[in-house]
Amino acid sequence: FSGGKRDGDYDYCVQLCSSEKIQIRHMAIESARLSANKAIEQVAGEMGYFSTLKIYPHILLRENKMIATAGADRLQEGMRGAFGKAVSLAARVQRGQVIMEAHVKKDHLEVAKKALHGAAVKLPITPTIKVIPLKPVSA
Repeated sequence: FSGGKRDGDYDYCVQLCSSEKIQIRHMAIESARLSANKAIEQVAGEMGYFSTLKIYPHILLRENKMIATAGADRLQEGMRGAFGKAVSLAARVQRGQVIMEAHVKKDHLEVAKKALHGAAVKLPITPTIKVIPLKPVSA
């Protein structure tokens, strides 16, 4: 999942890194991606940045539904055959793993940081934001 211009001449890579081990549902990942892309694209334009999602939701989450009403004991099986039905997908993320990154030019660095902060709000953890220079910084 990527957005923007892949082969641009960018100065910085801004990364959103996980602060703990967690499973992130696919809806939260998509929401964070859309939020970040929209925020950067409004300022930098469609060809002024490149963002990539570094995680993929491949873990299947299942739920064994239980009925909690009167007479429910005749309808359900309890824990017999409790494998459950697929409810959602999630990505398993390790501590320090990069969730998302954006490549931007120097004049759009602050916008990218704010955009990834806005994307971090959509996630169930408080990730850290790292800025990595892609070119040697001249003094």
